[in-house]
Amino acid sequence: MPRGQKSKLCARKKRHQVQKGQQGLRSARPTAVEGDVLPSSSAPVLTKRKPGAKPQGSVKGAKSTLPITTSSDEGSRTRSQKGINSGNGKKQSSSPFPLSTVQSQDDPLSRVAVMLVQFMIHRYKMKKPITRAHMLKIVNKKYRKHFIEILERASFNMEVVFGVDLKEVDSTKHSYILVSKMNLPNNGTVSRRRGFPKTGLLMNLLGLIFMKGNCATEENIWEFLNKMKIYAGKRHFIYGEPKKLITQDLVKLKYLEYRQVPNTNPARYEFLWGPRAHAETSKMKILEFWAKINHTVPTTFQYWYEEALKEEEKRIQATIAVEANSGAMACECPRASSSVIPSEVGPNLSLRG
Repeated sequence: MPRGQKSKLCARKKRHQVQKGQQGLRSARPTAVEGDVLPSSSAPVLTKRKPGAKPQGSVKGAKSTLPITTSSDEGSRTRSQKGINSGNGKKQSSSPFPLSTVQSQDDPLSRVAVMLVQFMIHRYKMKKPITRAHMLKIVNKKYRKHFIEILERASFNMEVVFGVDLKEVDSTKHSYILVSKMNLPNNGTVSRRRGFPKTGLLMNLLGLIFMKGNCATEENIWEFLNKMKIYAGKRHFIYGEPKKLITQDLVKLKYLEYRQVPNTNPARYEFLWGPRAHAETSKMKILEFWAKINHTVPTTFQYWYEEALKEEEKRIQATIAVEANSGAMACECPRASSSVIPSEVGPNLSLRG
């Protein structure tokens, strides 16, 4: 094959790979339909509650817009799932998000941001830092004057889709790392096999459970996931096989609790926060995550904010009590002077605060 034709063929293949990756990542970006208030993998939406208003144990019935995922190859398909209703049949409406969040697929800055996200994820999986020089190689010279805006868009997508933050570690070299918002194994991919971080999905599930009164039925979970175009038994390009992920992997890791609803025949199941979720995050952090995606503040969602605030106060009080108890124990202990601790006791001696 002549050299010119060979180079054209290589360039065509490269463009095709980039376009395929862009379509995949766009499927995690929101458009809106009218319906119940539930978040998507990339932009949860909540409604503002009036002061003193109480939720009816869930967010069902609230009037707002619901972001769902779309992609060119999935938009015309209909899907079914055993025992689960996968849609509400309502018409699409215009997106409620600012242009900085949801861009037209033809927007060149969005396309470059998607390429930057792909590069960041690759470096994240390789556990390698990201430098400004690396990123500028991804950005075409034509758009480098918009680099800050492109980086902000890419960082936002990394946070809301994958649950990782871009943090600068060296201001002189402009070196960055990606840090997962939670400590899922293998940099958030859960399994040792190749894949994408699952932290963003987990944080959305924890948010849904919180909004549903700290306990969400399996029907709640799958209604939520179906509107994100995530289906049980159907492999998702980011989250893998979702039923195994949420009913086995995240349960085994103790991020979720999956239990049978008492006195149900046939058996029905529900989800709660697991002990590791309580240890690694809080209702306030999850509410902040949702609020950031909506370009607002947690206090906008008054009822849930008050509940999250009470939890934060309890955490602070518990920390103060532990520190006070630790200090009291330290004062009561004899000072280690010339006395000798018996060898059979010394190695096992410890103070717990």
